[in-house]
Amino acid sequence: MAAQAGVSVNYYERLERGRAPRPSPQVLAALGRALRLTDAEHEHLARLAGQIPPSTRAPVPDDARRLLDGLGAIPAYLVDERQDIVAWNRAATALLTDFAQLPAEDRNALKLPSVLGTLCTAAPGSEGEFLKHTAAQLRTASARYPTDRGLGELINDLAARSPEFAAAWRAHDVRPRLALRKRLHHPELGRLDLDLRTLQLPSSSHQLAMYTAEPGSPAARAFTHLL
Repeated sequence: MAAQAGVSVNYYERLERGRAPRPSPQVLAALGRALRLTDAEHEHLARLAGQIPPSTRAPVPDDARRLLDGLGAIPAYLVDERQDIVAWNRAATALLTDFAQLPAEDRNALKLPSVLGTLCTAAPGSEGEFLKHTAAQLRTASARYPTDRGLGELINDLAARSPEFAAAWRAHDVRPRLALRKRLHHPELGRLDLDLRTLQLPSSSHQLAMYTAEPGSPAARAFTHLL
């Protein structure tokens, strides 16, 4: 690996142990290529190496709010890098909960399973993917906000309550899962099997989370009665 990155074995070993001088952008790029890192993984490595300054919370762009409203009967919300839910549409309120009535500390995508309880669960067989997604999102956020005490407390709480999350956190994976299977038990619409899809908004630190259903499925037909 050291040879592929064009560095000495001694330097590479010291770098792994955290005892080497901070690598230059050129060395970091070479290491990323040698390790075959994805873009998300390379950005995470650069942030850990101090080459990207800690992020500051950005306001919700007006065009992102218009996008939410334009989705109509597709339930959707916006999350920031800490996974705080910062905006939502009427369909999301009808499907999930009235986010405006939740305490601010509970308006977080990673806390939604505990907030919603049995209303919304991972589809059978997909529980592990959700935990891996959660760990990856929090790992990225913790590098962006290293001094965020609330974020650290959330990570510690999840690790204490879930051995599966703790194992996913130790894996140091920062690759997001862009689609997760979810099962909802809506009090009026019954059981709904959905896909939760997450999209990064261009030129923004926000992500769009949407609940979608297969065309023609009972869940898709139920969406027509949300609003």
